[in-house]
Amino acid sequence: MSKERRNRAWYGKHDKDGFIHRSWMKNQGFPDHAFDGRPIIGICNTWSELTPCNSGLRDLAEGVKRGVWEAGGFPVEFPVMSLGETQMKPTAMLFRNLLAMDVEESIRAYGIDGVVLLGGCDKTTPGQLMGAASVDLPTIVVSSGPMLNGKWQGKDIGSGTDVWKFSEDVRAGDMTLKDFMAAESGMSRSKGTCMTMGTASTMASLCEAMGVCLPTNAALPAVDSRRMALAHVTGKRIVEMVDEDLKLSKILTRSAFENAILANGAVGGSTNSVVHLLALAGRVGVDLTLDDFDLGSDIPLLVNCMPSGKYLMEDFCYAGGMPVILKELGERLRSATTCLGGDITAYAEGAECFNRDVIHAFDTPLKPAAGIKVLRGNLAPRGAIVKPSAASEHLLEHEGEAYVFENIEQLKATIDDPDLPVTKDSILVLKGCGPKGYPGMAEVGNMPIPRKLVREGVRDMVRISDARMSGTAFGTVILHVSPEANAGGNLALVQTGDRIRFSAKDGVLDVLISDTELEQRRANWAPDAPHYTRGYAKMYIDHVMQADQGADLDFLVGKDTRPVTRESH
Repeated sequence: MSKERRNRAWYGKHDKDGFIHRSWMKNQGFPDHAFDGRPIIGICNTWSELTPCNSGLRDLAEGVKRGVWEAGGFPVEFPVMSLGETQMKPTAMLFRNLLAMDVEESIRAYGIDGVVLLGGCDKTTPGQLMGAASVDLPTIVVSSGPMLNGKWQGKDIGSGTDVWKFSEDVRAGDMTLKDFMAAESGMSRSKGTCMTMGTASTMASLCEAMGVCLPTNAALPAVDSRRMALAHVTGKRIVEMVDEDLKLSKILTRSAFENAILANGAVGGSTNSVVHLLALAGRVGVDLTLDDFDLGSDIPLLVNCMPSGKYLMEDFCYAGGMPVILKELGERLRSATTCLGGDITAYAEGAECFNRDVIHAFDTPLKPAAGIKVLRGNLAPRGAIVKPSAASEHLLEHEGEAYVFENIEQLKATIDDPDLPVTKDSILVLKGCGPKGYPGMAEVGNMPIPRKLVREGVRDMVRISDARMSGTAFGTVILHVSPEANAGGNLALVQTGDRIRFSAKDGVLDVLISDTELEQRRANWAPDAPHYTRGYAKMYIDHVMQADQGADLDFLVGKDTRPVTRESH
């Protein structure tokens, strides 16, 4: 060994403490030579039957173990909290930071030298990376992979995206409830994450663009045998990374984050990537701000996948996947070290596109300048975002009267009211759904279109909130308004009938009333009582930062790489 490994502080001692650490591990049948100083690799697993996206990770862990043993390491698997996006209430985002705490403290407390993060579902990947970044060991990601394409009535259907479409069709009377229910079983046909370019697929793609996973990790279907092979090779590589002392901080540089922003524009990635990248940057000490996302606003849309296009992740994989995207970005990519030890450009070497209808060339894109756009104005002094690639072009420059929902309960109770005083030109405004307000900043920003308008054929309106929306969702939806209403942002002061002006081109979001009027309204405003008064949720509300800061907890920003010196006995 070139240097003393971290695990020796647990397993290298010839005293009472070393006896305890080794002896209790041996009850699993591990032999003496497993503790001979070889790298001990932690496999951080978010497998759970309550997280369907991650239900294949138990198998992938075995692939990682094979690779670790092959390379001369000692693999040990450990569980952490699993965040089932489709199963958890009030929102999985409330628990992203709790997962990050779980990951951080587990890595710190155990005698491991490197970590393989097994994640997939939307919040698991960023939560795991945030926690690992705060400890800063050699770290690599293996994603669970997307499901196979959904199938129904002889056509492909996409998770999330088609749920929203079918739901609106039922409300409009254009689809029967029987057909709606029949589509349910055909949509989710295998283990894996949403097979649209939702948040899970987006974060897996950005991991590839940042070099924290091996090439092709993003798009290989969950049930493709090549994903198991990738897990095996990843296990082999993490042992080498430990020998090279290739820590996560050497990979997650500012250049890597800029590459993620560029790639997000090219793939039509989820708006959720913004809060996740901001939070992750805060953990590694990279000075990333909301304004930096303008780097990707002029990047054209290259990937023709739902919700911005028509294909699905299985098609993206067969067309060439992320290596082709990185090749198309070419010299626009920043030089950055990857988990392979070389530059990110190596991920594009030999990449070939096999279907130009799925992955367009940079010079002949699906849509021009389609990256996430940052908005500012008196309605969002600290920023808001919109995703032009998933919006209606005719609404990207719009002025109209606001119709305000004070909270999600009011919206659900009244959105189908046939006498709701709205038109297709109205702007729907939803309050109380930010980090503190919901709490957890739920994916409710893509508000349903009022039923009376749906029945007239309206399928999109400008919608504004301090919430998020699913990466599978679509529409002219303005999100992450900061400060949020419950933190006293000007969003809290908007009233029905106020005129709002929105310009994606100019990056403007203003409510057209005077500063004097805003201040008069503020004098009569008081925040809603918090939804929780105890436990983790109370701690979250008390310490969560705003969306423009990544919605991390204020006391978790940064890292602590000090060795643990105190023993348990």
